Amino acid sequence: MTAIGGSIQSVSLDGRSFSVSADSDGSRKIGGFENESQPNGDGTTRLIKTRVPLSIADLVLEIDDSAADQEFLQNLADGTDYFPIALVLASGETWQGSAQIDGEINASTQNATATLSLSGPGKLTRQ
Repeated sequence: MTAIGGSIQSVSLDGRSFSVSADSDGSRKIGGFENESQPNGDGTTRLIKTRVPLSIADLVLEIDDSAADQEFLQNLADGTDYFPIALVLASGETWQGSAQIDGEINASTQNATATLSLSGPGKLTRQ
């Protein structure tokens, strides 16, 4: 089967769907562990496993002011809990998890978009 790349088609945040800009290259980490080998003085090594959260960086979402999209995103960020997310990829596959907005929400009035990143506990899983 051929690998299919491309833009994330859409993202659902706490049940609300957003289109993703076609030129957005969202960087996805499924979550789990990152590994590092550290040397010992006798030439052996230790394996250090560090748990990392799921994350999607640099999503560029379409923002509709008449639908109060930026306010919705800010209310999610102001919340104190993780919320359900789902990503529909160019391949048609859907990945889901729980996340929170990580860092700033940068809205562009010129492009009617907002750039944001998400991170959360556990792993992204295929639906």
